[in-house]
Amino acid sequence: MNTISSIISILNTEERREFISLLKKKNKRNDTKNVALFKLLESNHSLKDVDLLLYKKPSKGAYHALSKRLYDSLIDFIASKSFKNEANEEIEALKLLVVSRIFFEHKQYLIGFKIIEKAERNAEKFGLYSILNEIHYTKIQYASHHPNFSLELLIKDFKANQQLLKQEENFTLFYATVIHQIQLRDQKLTAILEHNFSKFNISISENLSYKSFFTLLEIITNTANINRDYETILPFVEKTYRLLKKEKRLLEKQLFYHIQIIYYVANSHFRNRDFTTSQHYLLEMHALMLLQEKKYFNRFLPQYTLLQSLILNFTGKALKAIDILEQFNLKQHSSQLSYVLDLQLSLIVFYFQQTHFKKSLQMFNQLQHSDTWYTKKASNLWVIQKNLIELLIYTELEYIDLLESRLKSFSKKHLAYLQNNDETEVISFFKIISKMYYNQEYSSTKEFKLAVKLLKAPTNLKNKDLFYLSFYAWLKAKPSKSNLYNTTLNLLK
Repeated sequence: MNTISSIISILNTEERREFISLLKKKNKRNDTKNVALFKLLESNHSLKDVDLLLYKKPSKGAYHALSKRLYDSLIDFIASKSFKNEANEEIEALKLLVVSRIFFEHKQYLIGFKIIEKAERNAEKFGLYSILNEIHYTKIQYASHHPNFSLELLIKDFKANQQLLKQEENFTLFYATVIHQIQLRDQKLTAILEHNFSKFNISISENLSYKSFFTLLEIITNTANINRDYETILPFVEKTYRLLKKEKRLLEKQLFYHIQIIYYVANSHFRNRDFTTSQHYLLEMHALMLLQEKKYFNRFLPQYTLLQSLILNFTGKALKAIDILEQFNLKQHSSQLSYVLDLQLSLIVFYFQQTHFKKSLQMFNQLQHSDTWYTKKASNLWVIQKNLIELLIYTELEYIDLLESRLKSFSKKHLAYLQNNDETEVISFFKIISKMYYNQEYSSTKEFKLAVKLLKAPTNLKNKDLFYLSFYAWLKAKPSKSNLYNTTLNLLK
């Protein structure tokens, strides 16, 4: 995929219109090709000989120069949007710090101290420890010019903040180490977490900042997503949230982190099949999304909608879940690509569970990128799930030639990965589908029933990932031609 196309893909429809408008205002000549190049790369990610399309003749040099200018303009645009929308608190504190230093350099000390103390209040309010580090350093540097400052107290504040900054750094090291060890799969999740809590001197306590609470829940949730061990992480999630609720600071001061934290809690309960509790937290999340003139509403809408639709689907309200996803504007939220892809895949599965196989295929055919691209944008696990549902769709529609091709492709692309990561259930499931392809009567044999029984045996269905439970339900419903959706719901009971 062209680098510029990759950059364009993270912009939503409104941002693309805004960028084109900005380009047109900057263009001093009518024959500038930057807008035309943007539109070409926006609509087609794998164009060749773009210079011929733009200039009607070979012009590699002009094309590369134009591409470089468009690339730089896109980076500047995204950076300015980010500063404007996402980091107001940090930028405000940084601006005040820089301005205070200017006054100090001009020996306007009283004004400098007045401004830097405002910067300090802002940074403390939002837990901006790296900026606070610079603020404290600057105050110490010019402390001799303030008659009421105690150097001893300034140094004490400086060292206390350094401890908080060190804690944030430890979280980063903790995160990287936990993810690495889980990928090696040489220890249980609980043991990995507890060992690294001790190693990096991290404790789940009331002293954590909102950002630290957020980071901790992000780490715990991501580790569960890797090995789909949601039951183990629930006590960690609940303990973290209980401490957060004791937090006396105003929740709205760090609204972004608070919304994301509530989502993690809601998602954790959903993954553990406690749909009622999950729905309770989801309603709380929605209420927070409406605060501050809906400042973060669009930012969190994709993940809110995803969890909302999943809860509806797995509590017997599939038609309402499908309606919500059908109405959702995917293009408008393309910057939240991982959640958009989850929304698309969920709708494919929901259609399939209602035996709308052709609708499921139509939706599936909208996923036109390569598996390599989807692995980068989502995950290898997401790609495997996508390819599994594809096999089921072709099986149900009896698209024999396509099924044969995809079975070979799946084996070639994923079997080694699945074996290396001990994904025995997925391998068994794939083998069953393969046998069904080569023997149409296989699903009515004793061998098939035994294979399905063995597939259930290694793990308790209560702990099985809901996506794979849906696959298992398909196998269970197949021999008797039972209603697939009802079979899925019955397994949940």
